[in-house]
Amino acid sequence: MGKSTVARLLAERLGLPFAEADDFHPPANIRKMSSGVPLDDHDRRSWLETVGRWLDDHDADGSGGVVSCSALRRRYRDALRSSCPSAFFLHLTAERALLEARLHGRTGHFMPETLLDSQLAVLEPLQPDERGATLDASPPPEEITRRAAEAVTEAGWN
Repeated sequence: MGKSTVARLLAERLGLPFAEADDFHPPANIRKMSSGVPLDDHDRRSWLETVGRWLDDHDADGSGGVVSCSALRRRYRDALRSSCPSAFFLHLTAERALLEARLHGRTGHFMPETLLDSQLAVLEPLQPDERGATLDASPPPEEITRRAAEAVTEAGWN
């Protein structure tokens, strides 16, 4: 259970299309992460452009959408916003022990647990000037989803 679970539940709750940003990674990125090597900004550029296009396409056609995405750095979120200016970000926070437990329990994903350190090292929380909300990821998925839906609704994004 993590960001993908919450994003999927949020999309269902709001009646919006859902996409898993990891599905947009090119094969080279997947091979790199699968071998335990973190992606760099160059690796992420085309991936972020693809995710941004998905967001913008769904915004432009009026359907909206929810994407589960590790936009860890401000510049990654800026790249997504450059494609889709109306993007609203939900930053799920959790203690390291919970993140480790969730990664350990995850099956069928290409990113190994060993990349957690590299992700935490580059993580930049949402800034006050960014459209979004920060939510505690320790409650059950349904509770996080409820809070996420409230944040989106309060911000006028649905």
